Formats: sequence, structure tokens, C-alpha cells
Amino acid sequence: MKNQLKPLLKPVLGAMAAAVLLAACAAPDFQQPQIATPAAFKESQVPAVQTAMDGSRWSPAQVNYAERQARGEWWLAFNDSTLTGLIAEATQANANLAVAAARVKQARAIAGIAEADRIPQVGVNVGGQRNRASNVSLGLPNGAPVAATNVYQANLTASYEVDLFGRVAANVSASRSDALAVEATYRSVLLSLQADVAQTYFQLRATDAELASLAETVRLREESVHVNQRRYDLGDIGEFDLSRARTELSTARAEAIGLQRQRATGEHALAVLLGKPAASFTALVNPLQDSAFLPAIPAGMPSTLLERRPDIASAQRTMEAANARIGVARSAMFPALMLNASGGGAADTFSDIFKWSSRSWLLGALMSMPIIDGGRNKAAVTRSEAQLEESVGTYRQSVLVAFAEVEDNLAGLRILSGQTQQIDEAVVSARRSADLARKLYDAGRSSYLDLLDAQRNLSAIERSAVQLRGNRAVTTVALIRALGGGWGEPEPQVAAN
Repeated sequence: MKNQLKPLLKPVLGAMAAAVLLAACAAPDFQQPQIATPAAFKESQVPAVQTAMDGSRWSPAQVNYAERQARGEWWLAFNDSTLTGLIAEATQANANLAVAAARVKQARAIAGIAEADRIPQVGVNVGGQRNRASNVSLGLPNGAPVAATNVYQANLTASYEVDLFGRVAANVSASRSDALAVEATYRSVLLSLQADVAQTYFQLRATDAELASLAETVRLREESVHVNQRRYDLGDIGEFDLSRARTELSTARAEAIGLQRQRATGEHALAVLLGKPAASFTALVNPLQDSAFLPAIPAGMPSTLLERRPDIASAQRTMEAANARIGVARSAMFPALMLNASGGGAADTFSDIFKWSSRSWLLGALMSMPIIDGGRNKAAVTRSEAQLEESVGTYRQSVLVAFAEVEDNLAGLRILSGQTQQIDEAVVSARRSADLARKLYDAGRSSYLDLLDAQRNLSAIERSAVQLRGNRAVTTVALIRALGGGWGEPEPQVAAN
């Protein structure tokens, strides 16, 4: 009975051994890290009617959502043709984006190199040589005549690695994932560029609005100096009021000059983003008048953030590549089978190479396997497993940062909206106070210090209002960036040119 079972057991045991070897060297099944995502963003659950610290109640202004805009073209929601043109220029000429696009090409080429290992490698070689052997090598006595010979040959060669243990497949999978990770990084660079252009543009416009506010302040100060100079000449006031008016005028002018430096810096930063020399770019003066143009951005479901953000997509692909490289490292510990073949001809004259009598051919198979490697391959497996652990940690951190950025900007917009409503009311009140102070001073019923205090208060509040408008625009763009460049369905992968 035992003898009858032996022929049956051998193939079964062989198949089992092969299966064990294949399982040992194959890449492990990729396990997606579990990330606990909340049901909704905390800051998106703020009640519509809110209560300020002083007890007053207010409702954030609602603006139509921009969900009809093409996916990815989020800047169109601002309805600003200048901004649209600037983003188009930056996309075409920015140096960092060009670098990212070149890296995509490199990654795709590397993936193509790995794919080439799936098919037989075929080549051809044609050549000739003239040779004269020594007497000794031919077994002839010294001095015996030996003629030089010519040898011409032409061969077609082929080689192929049989992917017994999945090395080629794992390497292809890793290279593909690397390419997808680089493509996601390209989209991340593109999104960052677009957001940087928009934020710099709105900061410039806010600075222009501040300069316009300061210009009005300077005009009022000049008018005040003129009036006080006349009243001083008539003896209605003392030199103290005139001196204070001149001091305030110089101070306002100094602030305006300082703000010009801030505008120049922003203009230069925008030029770099557009891929232009700072000396050849000038941004037109375009004060930011109000915040009514800002789109309201719905936060959506937190789970979609994991699919929309390109940096998270890049981290995901990096994990998959690291997982595949474990299979590459494991396969190095097992036999590799290489098949070789060649066929052609060799003759002492070139015209005889392709004659049937000159034919030559070769078929071969070579199996190689490491026996003693000093633990090199085992260390390579450990290293690849550690790289997977590192990529998982990077992915988790990217997710946490993404959620925090969304919450930060949702909170920022909520708070800025409340501040804006309060500051708008303060502007109305401060203008009324400054008007009354001017009338009382002109009538001689109050001192110049009272008028000066009211004007200072109005100038400070108006500048705060302008700064808040700029902050709201910048924070809106930051929220769009944090949401991955939009608020609709996740963007399909777009290949770099």
C-alpha cells in the first residue's frame, strides 16, 4: 500500500512545498490603516444663530454655494477675472510646478522600466574580429607558422526571467504605486500653487484697501492742519493744537509709507509664483471693498476628505508601494530562473554568415539561489517592513493634519464672520462720533484732543475692518486648500503633461 501511495504523494508534496515557498516570498496583502473619521466636522455644527460675549445675537451671512463650478476650478467661485488670469499664468510658468511635472515623467518612466521585465528581452548583435593565436596555445613548436583568422558573426538573442516567486510582479506593483504617489504630489503642488496665488492676490488687495483708508486719513489730517493753521493765525487757538495736528499728519504719512513696503513685498511674491522676474511685474491697484463676493464653502462629509486631498492620496500610494517592496525583498531569498536563447551564424567571411552550414544556436536555463549571504537578504526584508511601518505612520499623520486644517479654517471663518459684523457696526458708530466731534470742535464746544481721539478711533476701526476682509478672503482660500481643492465629489486623477 505504501509503495502505491508514493507516486501520488510526491506530486502532492511538491505542490505543497511550492505553495509554501510562494506564500513565503509574496508581498503581504495590503491592509488599509483604520482611521476613525467623525460623522461631521465639529466646526460645521455651529448653530446658525450665535451669541457674542456681550450677549448680543447674530447670524452668519449666507452666500450661494458655488457647487455648479467645474470640479477643480474652485477659484471661479470668486467671480474674479483677474484672479482667474493669474492662476492660469502661474499654472503655465511656475518653476516648482514644472519640477513636479518632470518628476511625474520620471516616475512613469521608472514604472515602464519595471514593466519591461514582464516580457522577453530580445536583441541582435553583429560583429567581426581578426585573431592570431600563439604557437603554444595551439600545441605547435616555436617558430611554426600560424595564420591569422577572421571570424564574423550575427546572432539574435533572447532572455526571460520566469517570475517564480513574484519578484517581477511585486516590483511592477511598487513602481506603479510610486508613479501614482508622484502624480498625487504633483496635484498637491498644483493646489498649493493655486491657493498661494489666490491668497497673495487677496492680501495685495487688502493692502491696497488699507492704503486707500490711510490716504483718506492723510487727507483729513492735511485738512486739519490747514484749518488749525488758519485758526492759529487768527489767534483762535494756541500753538499746541497746531503742533498736534502736524504730528498726526506726519504719523499718518509714515504709516502709509511703511504699508507701501508691505505691498511691494507681496507684489514680488506674486511675481515669483507667476514665474516672472519681480522687476518686470506690477500688480494693478485693486482695493478689496467688501466680503460679499466670498463663496460659502460647505465642509461636506469628513470621510470624503481622505479621497479628495492629494497629499493623503500620495501617502496612500506610498504605503502600497512599500507593501509591494516587501515581496521584492522576500523573493531575493528564493531561486531565480533565467531562460536564454540565441541563434545566428559565424563564418570566416561575412558573406557566409547566413549560410545554413554556418548556423549556430544556444538554449539555456540558469537557476540561481543564495546560500550564504551573511544575513543580507533577511535584513533587506526587515528594512522593507520597517519602511511600510514608516509610511503607515506618515499616512496617519497626514490624515490628522488634514482634519485639523479643516477645523482650523472652519473656526477661523466662523469667528471672522462674527468679528466682521461687529466691526461693521463699530465703523458706523465711529464715523458718527468723528462727525459729531468735528462739529463740536468747530463750534468751540470741545477741545482738539477730543476731535483727535475720535478721528484716531475711526482710522483704527476702518483699518481693522479692511484687515478682517482680507483675512476672511485668505481663510476662505485656506479652507478650500484644506478640503483638497473643492467641496464636491473627489477629483479624478489628472495626469501631468
